[in-house]
Amino acid sequence: MSSADSREGGDSESVRVWLVERTYGDDELNIVILVYADETGRRYFRKERALTSFTDERETPVSQVVPADELGRIDELDRERYAAEAARMAAAHDPDDAV
Repeated sequence: MSSADSREGGDSESVRVWLVERTYGDDELNIVILVYADETGRRYFRKERALTSFTDERETPVSQVVPADELGRIDELDRERYAAEAARMAAAHDPDDAV
């Protein structure tokens, strides 16, 4: 969805966010940290996922719709980068795609 406010279907209670970053936890070797952001780059949703093994083949959704009250505010230093990556993912993928 390309609207600037990233609201899904006009519902102000939920927001579409796009995968913008995937990293491994610093203190836990088997934790993957997924960061999703709205297309403005101002709000994010963080999700941690444990890897059960090296053959873990679960797909990662490129976007999610999450309640607005579960979103955090993005630091100004990361806002532009997250906005650009969210827009790139939205242009390249359907909301139901996985990576």
